[in-house]
Amino acid sequence: MSSVCLPLMDFARTFLFGFAVCLAAGCSPVGKPVANHAADNPFTEAGENAAATITADQIVTHVKVLGSDEFEGRSPASRGDRLTQAYLIEQLAAAGYMPAGVSGTWLQPFKIVGIDTVAPRLWTFSLAGQQQDFAHRDEYVALSGVQADTAIIEDAEVVFVGYGIQAPEYDWDDFKGRDLSGKVLLMLNNDPEWDPELFAGERRLYYGRWVYKFESAALQGAAGAIIIHTTSSAGYPWQVVETGWTGEQFELPAAGEPRSQVEAWMTEAAAGRLVAMAGKDLAALAAAARSHDFEPVPLGVTTAMTLNNTITDKETANVLGILPGSDPELAGEVVILTAHHDHLGIGEPDASGDRIYNGAEDNGMGMGMVLAIANAYASMPVAPRRSMLMLFVAAEEQGLLGSRFYADNPTFPAGHIAANMNYDGGNIWGRTRDITFIGYGKSTLDSVVDLVAARQGRIVKPDQFPDRGYYYRSDQISFAKIGVPATYFDKGMDFIGRPADWGRRQIEEYEAVRYHQPSDEYDESWNLEGAVEDVRLGFWVGLIVANADEMPAWSPGDEFEAARKAALDALME
Repeated sequence: MSSVCLPLMDFARTFLFGFAVCLAAGCSPVGKPVANHAADNPFTEAGENAAATITADQIVTHVKVLGSDEFEGRSPASRGDRLTQAYLIEQLAAAGYMPAGVSGTWLQPFKIVGIDTVAPRLWTFSLAGQQQDFAHRDEYVALSGVQADTAIIEDAEVVFVGYGIQAPEYDWDDFKGRDLSGKVLLMLNNDPEWDPELFAGERRLYYGRWVYKFESAALQGAAGAIIIHTTSSAGYPWQVVETGWTGEQFELPAAGEPRSQVEAWMTEAAAGRLVAMAGKDLAALAAAARSHDFEPVPLGVTTAMTLNNTITDKETANVLGILPGSDPELAGEVVILTAHHDHLGIGEPDASGDRIYNGAEDNGMGMGMVLAIANAYASMPVAPRRSMLMLFVAAEEQGLLGSRFYADNPTFPAGHIAANMNYDGGNIWGRTRDITFIGYGKSTLDSVVDLVAARQGRIVKPDQFPDRGYYYRSDQISFAKIGVPATYFDKGMDFIGRPADWGRRQIEEYEAVRYHQPSDEYDESWNLEGAVEDVRLGFWVGLIVANADEMPAWSPGDEFEAARKAALDALME
């Protein structure tokens, strides 16, 4: 346990002590009576009244503020970041929540390292007198993999390594014991998806995430790594990589882990030209990578690169507010609702000259939805049995930094966290007959979500873009890694009164022209009727979990089941 964790655990002990004293005096910590749990009827009148407080106007009010130009895109450690934290604190306090951060504050601050990289206009590759140059932003982006003034690759050979995956459970090793130290590894995005018995088929696992691939290259001692981008394998177009991987980036301070000097992306067309220098065909290499027997392919092509970096030490913070539980036996356990409060800040201008990446849908909507649920819980005459923690995490867009920090330094032991419900974006196009549950099939939360959705006359669907690996792309994964059953509710796609493929087309258009762009602004044409239903569903799921006698559990054999067992065992030590 890190030293930062100790004062936060002190919060939990102080909270529980105060709760016990209050109960002895015949009150609850917020002046409300202790809950009389009615397990046979979770849909109480009090719950109905609270759910009814969740409205479109309420959510929009928050989005208009948090996604406004005044908040400057909410980049970590910026003026907009501080404005966002202050707004969230104000709203939680007004709803009746208690501060749940460090030393009686609303904040869990943490250090981040800002790395502003200047990449060369052209990246040059050479072979036997041949030379190919690739243009920055148009054909490649590169960031420093080290927290230093310069990142340097010196005369390194490029080696194609397939997917860059080592997965013993699937008898898969793309490296085959080769010495790849000092090389630049060229790798495919995603993970093998053609066999349902291999890497879960079309459902992307952590092995398919760019974070894993750069970590994997560093473990091989590589000087650099290049991921080949395609829209289908990434789940978003090149412009998302271009905008997201330029300008100042943030990381948690290095802790001695292996690192490559350079972490880069390249367009598929550029990568094709690169391997053609060696007389290879990219499609043929990709086809060869589909085999267990694949071995790394040295290309003989060499490259050098120097990235000049400006390194700054900064600080951002998670925002935490708690509604203490009403049950003396369960109040020490907690249901955590999360939404990330950051976005991309001020960056490169779009065609209209707009430089503010407002992030109204991503993630002004998520924050507005969690605030609406928080207000609903606080409006109830009897608080839920378990405590409800509203956690707005920082620096999600930089690699889930805020939720990673919280998971490493939790304010409640992981074994006392009943569940996490994460909100990242929301439905802005109207009512749907379905709700998407990212993580469906992984835990006993399924039955709760099914129950609530059926009551709404809707059906629950698993990830409707399984090849994009959404479960591993947002903050719920940080909780899952420490064993906490976690949900991510996303918009449905079966829109009432619309053609069958209308929802998919709206989502794809958003990703093409607004996702991570200055154009992600609030629009009066938004229809939040479906979002309200989604939020009310989340309200009920959280309330039922908070009032249940037992905490949720992972499905037998799930990848996170062992972490849950370890977290529960730790409570017995």
